[in-house]
Amino acid sequence: MTALVEFLAGQPVLLMFILVGIGSALGEIRIKGVAIAAAAVLFIAIAFSAWGKSLDIEMPLEHLEILGTFGLVLFTYTIGVLSGSNFFASLRTGWRTILAMIALLAGCAGIAFAGGKILGLDGTTVGGTLSGALTNTPMLAAVRDASGDTNAPTIGYAVAYVFGVLGMLFFAQMALRQAPKDADAPAPLVSRTIRVETDSMPSIAGLEERYEGQIKFARVRHGEHNPILAVSEDDVLRRDDLVTVVGPAESVKAVTRELGHQSSHDLISDRRYLDFRRITVSNPLLSGRTIEELDLEERFSARIIRVRRGDVDMIAEPGLVLQQGDRVRVVASRERMDALSKYFGDSARGLADINPVGFAIGLALGIGLGLVPIPLGSFTFKLGMAAGTLLIGLVFGRVGRIGPFVTTMPTSSSQAISELGLLIFLSQAGVAAGTQIAGAFASGEWLKIVCLGAVITTFLGAGMYFVMRRLFKIGGTRLSGMEAGVQTQPAVLAFANAKTNADSRVALGYALVYPGAMVTKILLGQIMGLLA
Repeated sequence: MTALVEFLAGQPVLLMFILVGIGSALGEIRIKGVAIAAAAVLFIAIAFSAWGKSLDIEMPLEHLEILGTFGLVLFTYTIGVLSGSNFFASLRTGWRTILAMIALLAGCAGIAFAGGKILGLDGTTVGGTLSGALTNTPMLAAVRDASGDTNAPTIGYAVAYVFGVLGMLFFAQMALRQAPKDADAPAPLVSRTIRVETDSMPSIAGLEERYEGQIKFARVRHGEHNPILAVSEDDVLRRDDLVTVVGPAESVKAVTRELGHQSSHDLISDRRYLDFRRITVSNPLLSGRTIEELDLEERFSARIIRVRRGDVDMIAEPGLVLQQGDRVRVVASRERMDALSKYFGDSARGLADINPVGFAIGLALGIGLGLVPIPLGSFTFKLGMAAGTLLIGLVFGRVGRIGPFVTTMPTSSSQAISELGLLIFLSQAGVAAGTQIAGAFASGEWLKIVCLGAVITTFLGAGMYFVMRRLFKIGGTRLSGMEAGVQTQPAVLAFANAKTNADSRVALGYALVYPGAMVTKILLGQIMGLLA
């Protein structure tokens, strides 16, 4: 067996994929309905590395930090791209939650400082323990740089790290248990044909604006014997018109009451004049453009009613930015459908194109941003590559296009690259942590470190859970992503994604708090190192 371990240790790339395969398989095993998903890769890597260290076998994968960094930036950048379109809208109302999160992290530092004094731990060990309990490697680097000590912080980090992951997995699971009660779950879209009974002659544009983009009109028949037409924004509804509307059930009920009543005639099933089709956006010239910019009413007498991105259906608001891989539901005359399909591309390539130019430039800008030294008083700090790529990914995901330059990727491509990057990062990080654990447990202070780290992780996880649930009324699904984001822990995010089938609210919660958490932890690391 020793020979096998030695052989695998000497083949770092082979070892990485074996750890990924075994860890992923074990991560699918459910115990009382709970599976830890990709986090299992981390723990398998830690266990294998610690075993090899006990046999005095060198682990070259431990020193391939560039490989782990490569996986991490792939993960953070694509998470940013996936979340960008919703992140900035949430930021306008979410700044209070970010301040609360920063206060909780400052509380963790206070607990670490006071607990270290009570337990008689060295200041540098306390700084490393805080970094491990918050599972943040850039914070560890800040502690080491500020204190000038490389060994003690690393020991504290390695011992506290495992519970830092396990503890936050527990709180993410707690949050997900509340998910069935979420009030922020996106409402399913419904369609209805309405018979107009009002004489107020409301306009289509006025109604859609008044309902703030929650509803979309698709078809209209003016009078009993006229053909069914695609709705135009200039249309005005008159008594006895039939019109179809799409939107969340409550909004559709409200507009039905306002206009008249639900008709027994179904305009959708009558396809003699109008047809509808799901078309995949694969034409790169359309990616990054808003629905309004396409001007389909003028070009094709057509209308986009819904946009399906990943597994989520959205109302086709005029300002919605399209991405490659989106599937648009278009209503138009039968003879225009082929032309519309050609216009959008309607190719499976739209689901898989990674947009290599935008992808590479986005990563380069994010990595560069993470390396820029930022002065703060008498010292400087760097955001780090993970935070830098996340921030650029968020911006690129939001803008969609800069002139002729497309900044987004299809959702399916982003999700696949994100998962691959995460698995690469976890395997390398686990091996690096495992080699330190053996030496850490040889220290007589390991039990004190475990206890202090557990208190810190529990304070943060429980604090986030109760503050966000009770004070800000945040739903369990989004909160699970916030628990992962405040811990800056990809393994917890992967767990939440696996439990929710990659619900967009998980990534949104993660992206909302991650940048602030990363910066706050680095600053706290600098302070802890200076106080040591």
